[in-house]
Amino acid sequence: MTAKFHTMIIGAGPAGITAAISAKRKGNNVLVCEKMPRPGKKILISGSGRCNLSNETLEDRYYNASSRHLVRSVLDRFGKSDIVRFFEELGVRLYTEKGRVFPATNQASSVLRALEIELERLRIPLELNFKAERILEDKGAFTVASSDGKRIECEKIVVAGGGMAYPALGSDGNCYKFAKQFGHRMIEPVPSAVALVIKDRLCHILQGQRIHARARAIIDGKSLQEASGELLFTKYGLSGTAILDISEPISIAKNRLSSKDVTVYIDTVPFLSQKELGEELKRRAAKNLKREEILVGILPNKLATAFKDLLNGPDSDKMALKLKEMRFDVTGTRGWNEAEFTCGGVDTEDIKGASLESKKKRGLYFAGEILDVQGQRGGYNLAWAWASGYVAGLTE
Repeated sequence: MTAKFHTMIIGAGPAGITAAISAKRKGNNVLVCEKMPRPGKKILISGSGRCNLSNETLEDRYYNASSRHLVRSVLDRFGKSDIVRFFEELGVRLYTEKGRVFPATNQASSVLRALEIELERLRIPLELNFKAERILEDKGAFTVASSDGKRIECEKIVVAGGGMAYPALGSDGNCYKFAKQFGHRMIEPVPSAVALVIKDRLCHILQGQRIHARARAIIDGKSLQEASGELLFTKYGLSGTAILDISEPISIAKNRLSSKDVTVYIDTVPFLSQKELGEELKRRAAKNLKREEILVGILPNKLATAFKDLLNGPDSDKMALKLKEMRFDVTGTRGWNEAEFTCGGVDTEDIKGASLESKKKRGLYFAGEILDVQGQRGGYNLAWAWASGYVAGLTE
C-alpha cells in the first residue's frame, strides 16, 4: 500500500523541519521522512551545543559569491526578522552576543524541542528510519521508495537531506543522487570549517597549546583569506577558530583542485606590530636573557621554549618577522567527521530563486546544506537552513 501526501520532506534537519512547518501552515498535507531514528540531530551540536541560530548582520555578502543571487532572493522572503519572529512565536526567547543570535537557554536541545512541539501541534507525521533510495514519476506525481521497500506518493518533494559534514548524524550525501537523477549539476563537495593537516615538527611538539593569532591562507602565491581568533596546535596540524575561518579556500584548493602550493602564515603576536615586536625583542636581548626566556610574557611558556631556535641571531627585526609570519605548508584537511560545513552541492544556477524549485523538474524543491550555499561561521549557515526551508516549504 502506498501512502499519499501533498508534500513530502526528505530530511528532518533544520531545513527539513522548517519546510514541514511552513508547508503545513499553508494548509498542505505533509510528511517528513528521516533516515535517522530521531529528527534534528545536527541541531543539537550546532554552536557547540548552544545553537547559534542566526546573526544580526544576516545578508547575502556573508555567503559564497556564486550563491548570493539565490541567498538574496530567499532572505528577501524570509530574512533575519522573520527568523527571530518564527522562533519567538515557538516560545524560544533569544539574545545576541557579538552579533550572534542564541536561545536564552543557551541549549540547542531547547530549540529542537520547540520545533518538535510545533510538529506535534500541527500533527505533522514523522517517518523515521526511512532511507529514501529512489524517486519515481507517474502522471505528474512522485513516488519515493525507501531502502526497505516502503513507498510514499506525493505531489511535491522538498529535498533537505543535508550535505556531507558529520555523516554519523545523517549527512552523508545520500540525497545528492536525487539532484543528479533530474539532471542537476553538482559542485564537488569538500569539507569546510575544518582543521588543516600540516607536517611540521612544531605542531607535534606544541599539540594542545592555544594562542590568539592571525592566520592567512596563501594559495598559488595569492593571499585569499585571513582571520583572527584562537589557534590550536594539534598532532596532525593546526585548528582553532582562526584556522576554521580560512579553511574553505584551502579545502577547495587541496580537495577539489589538487593544488600543491598551499600555505598558511601565522602571526603569533597579533597584538604587536612587527616594529613594536622587534624593539621589544631588542630590549630583552640587551638584558642578556636566555633564548628560551626572551618570549616569556609574550607567548605561553611552552611556545617561548619551542620557538627559541627562531631567535638564534642578533637581528631582532628578522626574529620579529619570523614570529609575525610563521609559515606552514598545508598537505590536506581533516575529513567529514570533523568538518562543520559542506562546501559544494547542488548548483544554485539550476534553482529558482523565488521558490527554490528545481528548474529541471517541476514540483521538486531543495533546501539547506544540500545546495552549494556556504555561509561564514557565526550563525549564517543555520540561518540559511531556516530561511531556505521555510521558503521551499511553501511549494509554490
